[in-house]
Amino acid sequence: MENKIENIPCERQDHASCDKHIAAVHDTMDVLHGKWKITIISLLGFGKRRYSEILKEVKGISGKMLSRELKDMEMNLLVKRTVISEQPISVVYELTDYCIELLPVINSLAAWGTRHRQCIVEQFKQERQDIPA
Repeated sequence: MENKIENIPCERQDHASCDKHIAAVHDTMDVLHGKWKITIISLLGFGKRRYSEILKEVKGISGKMLSRELKDMEMNLLVKRTVISEQPISVVYELTDYCIELLPVINSLAAWGTRHRQCIVEQFKQERQDIPA
């Protein structure tokens, strides 16, 4: 099997390189774990948002969960929180330059998700055609 990352057959890679690669993937997944972080990053990829806008646009998230996720993302240097001191006071969130590096990965995930959905729909249509009436 070809290793698409470095185009080196897996059999020729040493275990240390493989372990290091898997550990890096694990670290990434640890930072992005949960149901909401990738969705929030995706949304903020379109620009700054106030807390209330994020809450409205991320369907299904509770205010408590959004607060928790944003604090965790801020701690991991993924989002920047800015307090706007105009009346009424509001808080704006935006991606850090560091997090913007993730957008091509997330866009690739979105493209794969679109293709996967189409594949599943086509498979379902095919299976329905195969069922005798």
